[in-house]
Amino acid sequence: MGHAFEFPQEALVEAAPGEVWEAISTGPGIDSWFMGRTEVAGGVVRTAFGGFAMPESTVTAAEPGKRFAHSSATGEDGRFVAYEFLVEGRDRGSALVRLVTSGFLPGDDWEDEFEAMSRGMEMYFATLVEYLGHFAGRVATPVTVFGPPVGDWPRAWELLQAALGGPPSPGDRVRLGPGPVQGVVYFRNSQTLGIRADHAIYRFLQGFHGPMIAAHLPFEGEREGEGERWRAWLEELYANGT
Repeated sequence: MGHAFEFPQEALVEAAPGEVWEAISTGPGIDSWFMGRTEVAGGVVRTAFGGFAMPESTVTAAEPGKRFAHSSATGEDGRFVAYEFLVEGRDRGSALVRLVTSGFLPGDDWEDEFEAMSRGMEMYFATLVEYLGHFAGRVATPVTVFGPPVGDWPRAWELLQAALGGPPSPGDRVRLGPGPVQGVVYFRNSQTLGIRADHAIYRFLQGFHGPMIAAHLPFEGEREGEGERWRAWLEELYANGT
C-alpha cells in the first residue's frame, strides 16, 4: 500500500539568516539540533543515529541564507524522505524558517510510521528553534542512548513524567537524570519531551517499535561516561518493566 506525505512547519526565530544557514546546512550545525551526528560533504548529507547509518541524502538546493534542500534516494519499495528549508530575513536580526518534510512511506503500517515521524519532526524542529534562540553559533556533542525495550508506552511515559515530578508543560522547571540536571521544558507531545538547561538540551523520544531514546545535546562537550550514566538511569527507571 503505502502513502505519500508532506509535513510543513514554520517559526519566527531570534537569529539572523546566516546563523540559520549554519544550523541547517553544515554538519556541526545539524548536530546541534537534529538526530545523532551529521556530515555534509560533496553534495551528500550523511547522518548516524546511535551508531546506525541513516540513508544518504543528496543536496538538491543550496542558496546560502535562503534555501537548503536534500533528499534520500528512492528505494525499491519507493521509500524516500526529502527536507526543504526556506529562510526569510525579518526585522531586528530575526528570520522566518520553514521546513517541509515530504516523501513516501511503503507498507501497510505507514500510518504508525508517519505518526512516529511526525511527532519526531515536531520535536526536532522545536529543538532547532530553541537552539537558534539560546545557543546559536555553539556546537553540541550529541549523546544518544537507547534504554531497555518498552512494551507499554503509556506506562513508560508515566514513569518518566513521575521522575520529573508529574506531567510537565512547556515552561515548567524540572529536575531529572543523573546529577540531577535542571532545566525548563520547551516542548512536549505524545511521543517526545524536550528540556533546555543552561549548557545542554535534553530530549526523550519514543522509539518506533523500540526503546525510550535519550538524545541529548551538551554544548560544553561530552563528559566522560555521560552516555553510560544516562543508560543506567533509564535502566533503573524501567527496572520493573513496562
